[in-house]
Order: sequence, then C-alpha cells, then structure tokens
Amino acid sequence: MQTSDQHPPPPPPPSHPPGPDSAPEPNRSNSVLSSSAVPFGSQRKAPDIAPFERRNWLIHQYYVKKDFESCKAVIKARLEESSGLCEYALYVQGLISRLEGKIQESLEMFQTCCFLSPNNVNNLKQVARSLFLLGRHKAAIDIYEEAAKLCPEKDWGIYHNQGICHIYLASQGNKANYEAAKQCLKQAISCSKHEFSFVMLAKVYLMEGSFELAIETYKRAIEYFPDNPDLLTTLGLLYLQIGDFQKAFENLGSALAFDPVHSKAILAAGSIIQSHGDFEVALTKYRISALKTKESAPLWNNIGMCFFGKKKYVAAISCLKRANYLAPFDWKVLYNLGLVHLSTNQYASSFNYLSAAVSIVGGQPKCAMPLMLLAMALSNLEDKDNAIKCYQSAISFNDDEPLIPLNYAAFSYSTGDTAKAHEMLQMFQKKLTLKKEKQPQYQMSADMESLLKRLEPALHMGEAAVVSKRSRDK
Repeated sequence: MQTSDQHPPPPPPPSHPPGPDSAPEPNRSNSVLSSSAVPFGSQRKAPDIAPFERRNWLIHQYYVKKDFESCKAVIKARLEESSGLCEYALYVQGLISRLEGKIQESLEMFQTCCFLSPNNVNNLKQVARSLFLLGRHKAAIDIYEEAAKLCPEKDWGIYHNQGICHIYLASQGNKANYEAAKQCLKQAISCSKHEFSFVMLAKVYLMEGSFELAIETYKRAIEYFPDNPDLLTTLGLLYLQIGDFQKAFENLGSALAFDPVHSKAILAAGSIIQSHGDFEVALTKYRISALKTKESAPLWNNIGMCFFGKKKYVAAISCLKRANYLAPFDWKVLYNLGLVHLSTNQYASSFNYLSAAVSIVGGQPKCAMPLMLLAMALSNLEDKDNAIKCYQSAISFNDDEPLIPLNYAAFSYSTGDTAKAHEMLQMFQKKLTLKKEKQPQYQMSADMESLLKRLEPALHMGEAAVVSKRSRDK
C-alpha cells in the first residue's frame, strides 16, 4: 500500500472498555517518498503513486474531522476506481463501520485488508477486535496469536487483549481460562506498565476469590500510578470488604487528596463514617458527592439510611424511594425500604418491598437477612406458618449470622413454643462465639443486647416450667 507521508495516520476509534483497544492504521513503512538527502541542483523523480492511492490524505482528513459522510463518499469513489483494492480506504471504512455499530461489516473490511496485505499486524489486530465485539472470543484469541508471531517486538495491546478475551471465556464457565488470562496480562504488564492491565489482572484474582492477591496487584499499580484516585479508591474498597477499616480509610483519604470531588471515594468514605454512627459527618460528605452525581442510586440509598439512623423516617423513605426509582432492581434498596417500613409499623408495605428483594436475590446466601425481616413482617401480619418457613430458610442460607436465631427465638417464645425458643437461643450463643473468633472487633448492637437480656431469664423460666409439666404428666 502506498500513501503520502505528508499527514499522520488516522487515529484508532475510541475504545470500548473492558474490551480490547483498537489498533492504529496499517504500517506505513512502504511509503514511496524517500527521506534520504538529495544533492542540491540534481533532479528528483516524482514518486510513483498508484492512482487510487492519491486521495488517501483526503480520506484521513475527513476521518480525523469526524466528517464520516464525506469520508465515506471519497472511500466509495476510491474503491470503485480501484475495483475494491485500495487497502487504506477499506481500513478506514472498517473503522467507520465499527463506530456506527456495524461490526460484521467492519470485520469483512478488515479481512479484505488482510487478504491484500497478509503480513500487516495492524490489520490482524483489527480483525481480532471485531471478532471480540461479535462475542467470538476464541477466534479473536487465535488471530491475536497469529499477530504476535508476525510482530517483531512484544506488543502490549496483543497480550492485554488476549487476556481480556480469556476473562470473558472464563466468565462463561471455562475456569481453565483464568490461568491463561493471568499469564497474558502479566506479559502485557512486562511490556508496558498500563493501569488497565493491572485492573484487569486484579479482576481475575477477584473472580477467583483471592482478595489478597488482588490487593497486592492494586498496590503494585499504585507504585507506578501514585496519583490515580480510581486505583486508590478501589484499593480502599477492597480493604473495606476484608474488614480492614483503617487501611481502607487511608487509601480513600489519599484518593480524595488528589481529587476532592471524586464521587466514588466520597461515597465509600461516607459509608465508613456512617457505619460508625456519625451520620452528620456522613451527610456532609454525601452533599459534596450529590453536586456531581445527583442521579446515583447508592448515594440516595446511603443518605436515606443516614436519616433512618437519625430516626427521621419520612426523609429516609423519600430518599430510599428516589434510590428505588433510579435502580428498581437493586435488592439492597428494597431491603432498606422494607426495614424502614417495618420500623414504622407499616407491615404490609414492608412485606411488599422485602418480597421483591427476596425475589431478586434468589437462592443466594445474601438472601438470609431479607428473609429474616420478611419473617418479622409476616409475624406482625399474624401469618405464623409462613413466618416459620422464612426463619428456617434464613438459617439454611446463612450459618454465620447470630441475629437470625435470636429473632427466631423471640418469635418462638412469643408464640408459646419455648422448646424451639431455647433451641434457637443455644444456636445464637454458638454462632455469636464463632463470629467473635472470626471477627474479634465484632460487637452486638444495643437492641440485640436488650432483647437477649429480656429473653434469657424468660426462657430459663420457661424451660423449668416445661420440665415440671413433663414430670407431672409422667
């Protein structure tokens, strides 16, 4: 392919995270214009440019200006003149088709470019890119491997994009692709320290459930990009998930130092402050975030729960309903709405929201707490049988939470089943001991302690009464 070297190559189309980035245009090393010096006064032969290549500069000019209609008109004329053999026109047409969402058409254009120039690495990378967007990840990996063989030097984009393709295959159930993804992403990082490669490598570790390796990956990324607030925020959130609040707050504070209005960092820092009961300071943080992200469901959910902590139930319900409007299928918002309505003795409304939360979560371990609240709503609606079923399901879904058997014990005692209440109280004591062993900083809430103080003496009396009754019957 012959082109003029009086203009830069067209830029790649915008990337579509988390997919592979698009590659630059085909190699221009065969340009007919020589860069060697010519003696003064000597005649120089005009470059021999193919007729259908003479308008490449105009195609490029229209492309970089994003005047795609004029660009396509010139491309059409060049392709008709060259009988479809103008590689540069085909290449740019493929880029435009991809931007317009015509992925299959772009794939055909780049495949034609590969037919015209089979050793051009950039053409192969664009073919793989289109295959990736079509969901043909295995075929994309094969093309990237072929491009890597032709590439004289290690190419960061090839290894990185291969890793992302392996991640998609692993997410579809092919667990063996995790190792291949990690290997490709590590090779990409060895070629070029790009933050996106670190992020995707950490994502693979998280998909495998390895929080420690994910944290180490983010810490290594921060060594190369110390002023990136996104990396600092994500690292803080990972520390938050493993319960290390001190390091979480340190990293979130560093993120806010570089970007004081970083909404994700503000939301995370506010949630930590909120979990410690300082609702006013948390609301101050949320006000800053609200100026930038007014339509954020997690933000309004947290604001609503701050008002709930301050016992301003009307404001809490208003904020939570706004969050529900923004994210109608977020089970946490529905769960909180059910909790607030349960606290205000609106049991029918609570039942509706909690039922929706249970339906969305499905049969997962995190379904336990919505089921427990649903049982409490049903008990207040005098539906004893379904309340028992909900308590039993909640216990089967979560073996670690001591609050569930404690509430079940209180419910059983209120219905006169003191034997079941005593059994649940013993289960509560065991689970409480196990949880304190796993989380030494865990403490019961004031409501739990109050309920336990009232329940324990009553159950001991109830147990004595049951024993004496059995003795009389015998």
